Amino acid sequence: MNILENPRLSSLPSPCFVLEEELLQQNLAIFERLQQSAPIEVMLALKGFALFPCFPWLRSGLAGASASSLWEARLAAEEFGKEVHVYAPTYRPDDLPAIIPLASHITFNSLGQWHRYRESLKNTAVKAGLRINPEYSPVQTDLYNPCVSGSRLGVQAAMLAGNLPSGITGFLSHNLCESDHLALEKTLGQIEKLFGEYLPQIQWLNLGGGHLMTSQGYDVDYAIAVIGEFHQRHPHLRLIMEPGSAIAWQTGFLLSTVEDLIETPEFTHAMLDVSFTAHMPDCLEMPYRPEVRGARVPQTEDTVYRLGVPVASRGIFSVIMPLINLYRWAIA
Repeated sequence: MNILENPRLSSLPSPCFVLEEELLQQNLAIFERLQQSAPIEVMLALKGFALFPCFPWLRSGLAGASASSLWEARLAAEEFGKEVHVYAPTYRPDDLPAIIPLASHITFNSLGQWHRYRESLKNTAVKAGLRINPEYSPVQTDLYNPCVSGSRLGVQAAMLAGNLPSGITGFLSHNLCESDHLALEKTLGQIEKLFGEYLPQIQWLNLGGGHLMTSQGYDVDYAIAVIGEFHQRHPHLRLIMEPGSAIAWQTGFLLSTVEDLIETPEFTHAMLDVSFTAHMPDCLEMPYRPEVRGARVPQTEDTVYRLGVPVASRGIFSVIMPLINLYRWAIA
């Protein structure tokens, strides 16, 4: 049955995000296999997926949750209930004292942040880390590339100058975005090349997010082998990764309604009750094209429906699709 023919949808508000539990469980199975086959633990990155009613399903198969703010740390501690790893580019002095009791790990973006706050972690059980810049990212768009020249994100190897600050127990490398198994392999190579002298001095290495293991083109077995080989070279390290969008990848849709049709010589405009800024911001910031279930990319001879939103910004995309009686759309 087409998802839009499901009678349950008629009882849902529009617009709303709809999660399909079966698809989420399929994604979780991939990460469970990864953890069973490779010496690595998987955390949930809340900045990618924070639908906390799903946490009971996620908790059994994941090691904990990673947060980027005080409120995310509270969500992780109060609703997820396992390890809480926190990283932020900067910490507010009035937030960090509230974060410390919630966190098992706190990672600092710079040596300056570490020196400013290291005394706050004394006599606590929190494990302190540094975000490192491996000086490699496959991301082509500078806005999303954390390793672009002059990046503010992470410590470059040259900044350490051969001296790992006392009290630092681990590294976080976050340089991927919807990336594949080959990018993981190259990242590990860069870490060994640039930060290899420090690896014997730390206890854990967090490979961050951006590992799109739930996409069709990702070779999970290859990743398992690469992680295993790296761990053989560094058997003392606890390896961690924290995917966000990969866990929820293609597990639901944004339900929308066509509120009006506007005819022009070039297009038929289907006016939706959603906002690109509120519901699909990446479609403005990145060259993402949302998909509509049951639709296809228009050809020259097709009658085209151009989907628009009721705001002044020019957020539009075109599809060919039979309209649903005024009118429901599932945007993935």
